[in-house]
Amino acid sequence: MKKLLLSCISIALLLASTPAFAGHPETDLLLEKAKKEAGEITPTELKKMLDDEKSVIILDVRESEQRAEGQIYWDDMFAITRGNLEFEVLNEIKNKDAVIITYCRGGSRGALAAQTLRNLGYKNATNLKGGLKGWAKAGYPIETGLGVTKLTQE
Repeated sequence: MKKLLLSCISIALLLASTPAFAGHPETDLLLEKAKKEAGEITPTELKKMLDDEKSVIILDVRESEQRAEGQIYWDDMFAITRGNLEFEVLNEIKNKDAVIITYCRGGSRGALAAQTLRNLGYKNATNLKGGLKGWAKAGYPIETGLGVTKLTQE
């Protein structure tokens, strides 16, 4: 019961948080450009890819303390913070033709990360629309330190 309660609290905090970049026209334009250049994939599209066992790399670009909220579990996944992406990704992901889906909490840093990956030559990098929040709101599972959990509507 305690594990379930902690999982529910983690998801509630995840969904209640607001984007750190909201409200600045310059930032909004930057994000709009990043999303246009790298594109976005919906949680439903990503879930289908995973269910169909497509060859895809999931890249979590959140800060390490945010990863405690949970993650999208996949066999081929990496966690590289947005701040270290340019310095670490070339050592971690060698195949520049790989399908790479970036995500963060709400979609902003993931979009910038996907754009950066494209600029580094990763041809098939794109962002998960809505980030981990969008994934959870769609009802898909999140792996936490307490196990796998899902957000349910009542």
